[in-house]
Amino acid sequence: MNYIEFLFLRCLYVLISIIPFRLLYLISDICAFLIHYLIRYRIDTVSDNLKNAFPDKSNDEIKTITRQFYKYLCDVALESIKGYSLSTKQLLRRYLVINPDVVNKYYEKGQDIIIAMSHYCNWEWGTQAAGSYFKHKLVSLYKPLSNKYTDRYINGLRMRRNMEFLSIYDAKYIFRSKDNKPKAYFFVSDQNPGNIKKVIWIKFLNQDTACLRGVEDYAKLFNLPVIYLDIQRVKRGHYALEMQEICSNSSETLKGEITERYMRKLEGIIIKKPEDWLWSHRRWKLKRQKQVSQ
Repeated sequence: MNYIEFLFLRCLYVLISIIPFRLLYLISDICAFLIHYLIRYRIDTVSDNLKNAFPDKSNDEIKTITRQFYKYLCDVALESIKGYSLSTKQLLRRYLVINPDVVNKYYEKGQDIIIAMSHYCNWEWGTQAAGSYFKHKLVSLYKPLSNKYTDRYINGLRMRRNMEFLSIYDAKYIFRSKDNKPKAYFFVSDQNPGNIKKVIWIKFLNQDTACLRGVEDYAKLFNLPVIYLDIQRVKRGHYALEMQEICSNSSETLKGEITERYMRKLEGIIIKKPEDWLWSHRRWKLKRQKQVSQ
């Protein structure tokens, strides 16, 4: 079954690579209708997440955001696959980094940095475009897929543009490795943590939220600056990325402070334009009272 899934992905990649964007978005619109109204993919999760995050919004407002979210979800899924076949020139016409000097100043100092990302807008194109804007050696920490064939194939596509993808399970060795060139470590940090004993609790979108602590722990341990990537959709298939400094001297921050700053930035962005976040994630599976009872 795993190999069949892998072959399907390879065929899908070949097909999408030759489809023009206009047709791609027509397909995306059809897929959005199907998964929203017929398949109803995680519809209860999306609805519950939105209602809990925005208790003051009416049912009509929640329905509008839900409809827009499914369009976004299909757009990003197809764009991500399409992006692997784009030339660098084509990609950069669609993905603009506004202020690369925010990170490149640390390269000039010979300093490693941490890049904090989230599942907002098209984060996959962000990792693809980064090599054209960053001077650092680029390392993205990710959780390996259960399908080893698909995992190996996707990472082969991802690493064509100077971004190295490495397992989160090897993070402690990666940070301690020596390299002559300063490194930028990319974390997508708005997932639901797997281990409730290793979380930081933050009030986020009206709910107690268990947060990953990898960015904060490594930033404080090695005193690394932390930069947040604010990705915004300018129009369909076009994005602008602005870098925002979370902290420059991590070792001087209080426990939980870096995580709090990260979550506040993400929360503000989501409130302004909620449809571009990944609401289908079961983000709030962990409940605070479970930790208290242990």
